[in-house]
Amino acid sequence: MAISKELLDILACPKCKGDIYLNDAGNGLICNNCKLVYEIKDDIPIMLIDEARPLD
Repeated sequence: MAISKELLDILACPKCKGDIYLNDAGNGLICNNCKLVYEIKDDIPIMLIDEARPLD
């Protein structure tokens, strides 16, 4: 089960409150403003700033 479009529409970056989008692999949410990737584990986005990894 993938993340629904409705959930993606309401999610925002917890750091800057900006827009995020699904990466090409479908396993992370990207914030271009903060240059962070929030991983998706078991179809649940991990929206913790401390758990995010830098965007490559």
